[in-house]
Order: sequence, then structure tokens, then C-alpha cells
Amino acid sequence: MLRTFRPLPRFALAAAALVLTNRMPAQRPAAPNASPVKATKGPTVEGITEYTLPNGLRFLLFPDSSKPTTTVNMTYLVGSRSEGYGETGMVHLLEHMVFKGTPKHRNVPQELTEHGSRPNGTTAFDRTNYFETFPASAENLDWALDLEADRMVNSFIAKQDLESEMTVVRNEFEAGENSPFRVLFQRTMATAFLWHNYGHATIGARADIENVPIERLQAFYRKYYQPDNAMLTVAGKFDPGRAIQLIEAKFGSIPRPARTGAAEIFATYTAEPPQDGERLVTLRRVGDVQGVMAIYHIPAGPHPDFPALSVLGRVLADEPSGRLYKALVDTKLAARIGAFAWQLREPGVLWTYAEVRKENSLDSARAALSRTVAELVTRPPTAEEVERAKTWLVKNVELTLNNSEDVGLWLSEWASLGDWRLLFLHRDRLKSVTVADVQRVATTYLKPDNRTVGLYYPTEKPDRAEMPATPDVAALVKDYRGDTTLAVGEAFDPSPANIEARTTRSTLPSGFKLALLPKKTRGRAVFATLNLRYGSEQALMNRGSAAGLVAKMLLRGTRSKSRQQIQDDLDRLKARVLFFGNPTSAAGGIETTRDNLPAVLRLVGEVLRQPAFDPKEFAALKQEELAMREQQKSEPSAQAMRAFNRHLSPWSKGHPRYVETIDEEIANLTATSLDDVKQFYADFYGANGEMAVVGDFEASDVRRIASEMFGAWKSVQPYRRIPLVYRDVPAANVTLETPDKAMAFFVAGQNLNLRDDDPDYPALVLGNYLLGGGFLNSRLAARIRQKDGLSYGVWSSLSADPLDRAGGFQAGAIYAPENRDKLETAVREEMDRALRDGFTADEVAKDKAGYLQSRQLSRAQDEELASSLANALFAGRTLTYDAQLEQKIAALSPQEIVAALRRRLDWNKMSVVKAGDFAKKKPSAATP
Repeated sequence: MLRTFRPLPRFALAAAALVLTNRMPAQRPAAPNASPVKATKGPTVEGITEYTLPNGLRFLLFPDSSKPTTTVNMTYLVGSRSEGYGETGMVHLLEHMVFKGTPKHRNVPQELTEHGSRPNGTTAFDRTNYFETFPASAENLDWALDLEADRMVNSFIAKQDLESEMTVVRNEFEAGENSPFRVLFQRTMATAFLWHNYGHATIGARADIENVPIERLQAFYRKYYQPDNAMLTVAGKFDPGRAIQLIEAKFGSIPRPARTGAAEIFATYTAEPPQDGERLVTLRRVGDVQGVMAIYHIPAGPHPDFPALSVLGRVLADEPSGRLYKALVDTKLAARIGAFAWQLREPGVLWTYAEVRKENSLDSARAALSRTVAELVTRPPTAEEVERAKTWLVKNVELTLNNSEDVGLWLSEWASLGDWRLLFLHRDRLKSVTVADVQRVATTYLKPDNRTVGLYYPTEKPDRAEMPATPDVAALVKDYRGDTTLAVGEAFDPSPANIEARTTRSTLPSGFKLALLPKKTRGRAVFATLNLRYGSEQALMNRGSAAGLVAKMLLRGTRSKSRQQIQDDLDRLKARVLFFGNPTSAAGGIETTRDNLPAVLRLVGEVLRQPAFDPKEFAALKQEELAMREQQKSEPSAQAMRAFNRHLSPWSKGHPRYVETIDEEIANLTATSLDDVKQFYADFYGANGEMAVVGDFEASDVRRIASEMFGAWKSVQPYRRIPLVYRDVPAANVTLETPDKAMAFFVAGQNLNLRDDDPDYPALVLGNYLLGGGFLNSRLAARIRQKDGLSYGVWSSLSADPLDRAGGFQAGAIYAPENRDKLETAVREEMDRALRDGFTADEVAKDKAGYLQSRQLSRAQDEELASSLANALFAGRTLTYDAQLEQKIAALSPQEIVAALRRRLDWNKMSVVKAGDFAKKKPSAATP
């Protein structure tokens, strides 16, 4: 039986009648004289406390004052597993519809932008969630809780909104159809699961997306979007007492539904029978890289066998010591491999795969994949393999627990398995996994008859894998108390003035620059950004491929450590380190904890100063890089962006800033030898650059170690910055055919004679935000996604350099090929409207507030702050620039914004590139 609803209040009824069709009436609030609703306190684990309201809503509070941000995450225990016949994709479609507003919150995207939030909604097999991270304040928390309480039961779910949003979701479906690898996975899952909904992709079937009646969507919403089927999490900086009061007031008045008749939620009773033979899937589509995968049925996530299966997946997938890596990548049978156990509420899968270049044999790779998995029974994992896998898995759990924002979102996954405390129980179980456990689960579940790859062999005596029953989660977590709570960080003010007051800068004798910002953080986390700059225009000619390969070889071995030993050290030190490079610079990122930072920095120093350049690792890296480039050859977005950048940045061939075609890049990568890479390193690597460290660390230790690493490190070739150059290129309109791709890509833009200290820059920044920024409420998004339903993703961007007058503006979108002309017309019309009419005072005020809060939110992320401080060192700036820029933006009028846009932007000067399968799906004419 559906809940009782009441009509809109009288004062809103007249206005609503003008614009709403088939919108559901609002939920009845509690009576004015109702007794105050009080929450009941439940278990506490490692700083997270559960409460329950009388209507069944559970909520978790996770206070963490170390970040000036708050995350509100609403999880509904409904996913694609709950969909019925003809309803595939409906949970995901409903996720989109809930952003369409309520009578009280009519423009959800606008509100999310105004509050400077980082929001989204996601759908999975077992749950749906909506979240927003925003600058911590009492007003923002009140707003976020009010929004989630209201859209729990009062979302419009209107027919006209479905008509426009359906095409957006269909466009998202089409984007997934562009990836043969993703489609192969969906087909393989559909073959592995004959009856259970885990065999259906969450995005759904195209026919269901296009044809689902609004009445079914509304009924689904009424049934599942209820307090007794939801869990709310508030994490970050907030007053717990005040948060409880707000939740009691805003959610407590929502009645618990009568779970009878159509409103009753049944536990899933559809179960897969034991698989009785191998199954085969063959996919034939346009593409440039082959793929093979095999999946095995395994128990549900809460089952005691699952931690051992997680370790087993890592034993297979570890790089470079994993079984699959050694069997396929080392032997050059495949360019890339992977494996993981998928943790789901009910029995799921362990997935293995390999990516194979066209020139190699897919049959050989498939045979090696099957043989390697089978050998786990005859050649069990070693103690070293198991310990390495456990260390890596536990490290990633513990690093995630250092960030309250991540934990606040991660709890959705564990709640969907049955209880949020399973997160901590799983971590503890991982630590106790033994070699015997891993061998046992390999023997039990990785059987040929339990595998879906592609071939069917009649078998006289099937060797079936029986699935054990899903455990009683309540019994598992009943008395669980968890580990000790992590260190609590300080309350940190991310204003430019405070950051400046606490940041110290210095320059080493080599010229290497340091910026250090020590502060207390949750879990004593610390982040560092490292930039190395090298060479000169003439010296770097025709050496771009070598530059990129050098950076990616750094973590693949030193003179005294193998690639595996480096990875083992990083896992032991609870560290994540990455390097990447381009023709003129290399960069690295470091994440670890206070106690481990000195050792991690010394390890990074060894990696930078003593690379081994192992021939076997170099050969494997080239295979990976070539496979990635070959995959781009038929991808619309890659083709379009490369053509666009080549037109707007016409440097001569061989120049460090020259944009290569994909074929040129493949040819140059193929021709680049290990000697070329070694020579590039010898010529150019040295301490020309910057490092910024933010988090919990001892500044004197970092200065001393940085001096050891970079103080006397000089490059053979001197560094001379290559200036960016503004090019006044003629406008072009280019169409590229990418056959058999369901999604098309559009990009338009122009170069700007602009530097980021120009008088026009603040107005252009906010003007771009109004045009294509924010969250679904920019001019382009409101028209192209919200109103016309032409695109799942539409955006604009503005770039400007701090040193050179060379900037640019871009706008882009993904869309169905048949909507090519409509899409281009809509982008042009919105650009023309903005330049002709400008923006309203209210529009500017709201987006201005949202944009300024988003900058504050960015500075509150230690990883982003470290990157900003490092880049500021290169530009010779402090955060005084940021403060001044924000003051200028705050003072802008609508007239100043449109005047700057008119001076700089001109559609007639913009170049347009479109890539898609336009020959198969003839574009329809744009509406006049």
C-alpha cells in the first residue's frame, strides 16, 4: 500500500499548476502538536556512531575537525538488484530524477552550486546514494540535511522531467557502449548469471530506459525512498549535538511506511544454481585492442571466505610479481592484466582479464589466463605472495580511513552489504588470512565448470561449486567494537591568509624550491607534490616519447631495488607514490603518514637518483603504452580532442609542444629504445623544480632530506623555460567519422591573448563558471542537459598562464550522433544569448557565492593544496594572488562580466570538432 500524500500548499498550487505535469504531491509532515522525535544511540566503532529514529532511519555521525568540510551522504538500500521485468535501469534513472527538485527545493543543481558543494549521486547493484561535500558551516549543514529530507519523499518525479532526462541517461548508456571492454564485461556477466539481477548492467537495457512509464518510476520511488530503507551519514567538521537535533527535526516527522501489499520490501530470493559447465561470450565490434576475461562465482561479501578471495585476486593481479603479470605481460602475451573479487551483498564474482594487442594471439592469451588460474591449485600461493597482497589491501583500507570524506562515502558500500561495521570487520579479517585460506578458496571456487569465458564443453561429471548461504550480518557485527580511533586532526582554516601565515618557503643551493605547510591531520596523513623541469627548446626537439617513458620507468626499479621491492616498501610504509612526465617536465605525488614520511622521501630520492632502467620492465611498459594509444584510435573523444589541439596549437613537428597524431605517437613510441630513455635521463634530470608538502610532518626533517635529495643534483643540460605562444588561428569546423561508436563528442573553442593577471581575467573566470561550471545549473547544462536532454556531460573551461599571454576557452559535450546538429546549434545559441543578454543579478550572486566556496573547498583538500603551493613556487607567487583574485571576483557586477566576455569571446572565431558515427546515424536537422 502506498503512503498517504497531501497536495501542495495553497500558496504554491497556482504557480505549480503552470509548470508541473504528473508531479507527485508532497509528503504529509508531522502534526504541529506531535511529540518531539528523539534518536536512539547505537554502536560506536572507531569514532563513528550509529543512531536510529523511530521511523527506522539509521544515521551515522563521524566528526572530524581536521578538515573544514562536511560530507552528507544519503544511502538508499535499493540498487539494480531490486528491479523487476521491464524496469532495468530504473534505479539509475531515478537517481537522475531526484535532482529535478521538490516544491521546496525547486532547483537542486543551483542550490548545490550556491553552497560550493562537490555533489553527486551514484547507483550500484545493491544501493543508491546522494552526497554533497561542502565548506563546514551551520548554515550549510542545515541546508544539506533539509535538502536530503525533502527529496526523500517530496521529489517531483514528473513526466516532463522524465522525457528530457531519459535522453540524457540514454546518452550515458551510449557512452558506455563506446567501450568494447565494458560491453564485453556486461555480456560476460549476463551469461554468468542466468537468473539473478547481478547479470543486468546497472545502466539498464536501452528499451527499458526509453519506455519505462512514469507511473512505475513514481511507484518505485514511493516504495524504496523511505526512512526505514535508508542510512544517512554526516562526516567531517560539525557539531554532533546540533546535527542530531537537525536530523531529528527534519527526518523525524517523515512517517514510517506501512510495509504491506505493494509497499512490502522482500529479501531477494532469486539465487543462481551452481554453474554446470564453462560458458562462452564472443563480442565483435570496431576497436583496436583485443580482450579476454574469465569470471568465477564466489560467495557474498560478508561471507568468511571473502577476505581470502580478496587476497587471491591480488595475488593474481599484483604488478610486477602477480601470477597473471608474470604469465602474460612478462611473456608479452598481453599488454595489461587485472583481477579482483567483487564484494556484493549476495554471491558475486571474481573477475580476471587481459588486454591484448591486435598483433598478438588472443587464443594464446586466453590459454595462459586459464592455465595461470588453474595452477593456483597445483602450485599454491607462497607465504610471500599472500603477505604482499594482504599488506597492499590493508594499506589501502587504512589510508582511506585517514580521510573522513572518503569514509563518509565508502560506508554506503558496506551498508549495502548488510551493515556499515563490515568495513572494519573485513579489515580485521584480511589481517588474519593465511596461506591455507587462500589455497582453500582457490580450490573451492576457481573451477573450470564455475567459469564464464566463452567456450562450452559437455562434461560427464560436472565439478560444481556450491555457494554457501549468506551469513547473518547482525550476528557477525553484534559485539564488534573495532580498532582504536585514528588520530584526530586540527580544525584548519583554508583561507589564503591562514595558509600563507603557516607556509614556509625556501630555496636549496641547486635552485630547487620548497613550500612546507605542517598541520595536524586525521590519521597523521601527509601529501607532497614534486615537479621537475628540464631542457630547452632546441635540446628537447624530437625527444617527447623518451620523456614520457623516463617518468614511468622510475618506479620500476633502482640499482638496488626491484620494482616489486619498491612496491613492497611502499605498502609497508603505507604510501602511494606516482610519477608522470611530458616533453618539458615530470611530476610526482606522494601520500603517506607522519611516521613514514622520512623513509618514503628517501625511497623517492633513490627512485629519482638511481633508476635501473631494467630492459624487461621497459619492454613491458612499451607494450602497455602502445596498447593505450591503439585503444584511442577509434575513440571519438580522443580523436576529437587531438584534432582540436593540433589545430589550435600548430607547432612544428618535433617541437616539444607539437601535438602528435595517434599514429605518429605510436610510431615514435615503437622507435624509442631503452638507450634513448637512458640518455634522456642522463641529459635532463636534475633538481630544477619545486616540492610542496602539506599535512602532519616535521618541517626540519623534510628540509634536511630534501637537501640530501636535491641540494647538489644538477642536470647536464641547462633548464630554459619554453614560453607558451598565443596563436591567432583561423576558425575551422571539422567532422570526424568513428564507426560503430554509440556516443559522439563535440568540442569548440578559441585561443585567447590572455594571462591570469589581466584585468579581464576575474570576469572571464566567473563568466565561464556561469556558462559551463557549477553542478547541472550552468547555462549550457540547463539548456542542453536539463531542458533538451541532449547530453549526459556538457562543460566549458577557461585557461590562462601566470607567465605567458596564452590562454584559451573551450566548450564540449558528449551526445548521440543523430543529435549532432541540434547539439551544435544549442551550444551556439547559449553562447550568443550570454554575450547578447548577459546574466541576471540574482544569477551572478548565486554562482559567485558557489564559485568562491568551491575554491575554499579545493584548498581544504591537502592533496590539491600541495599541488597549488608547488605551482605557485614556479610562478613566483604566494596565495596573496588567490586572495586578491577572489576579492576581485566578489566585487564583479553582471555588466563587467558580460563586457569581458564580449571583448574576448566570439563564436565566429571558434573552431569546432565533432567525432562520431554520423554515417550510420544520420544527424537530424536542428530545430529553427
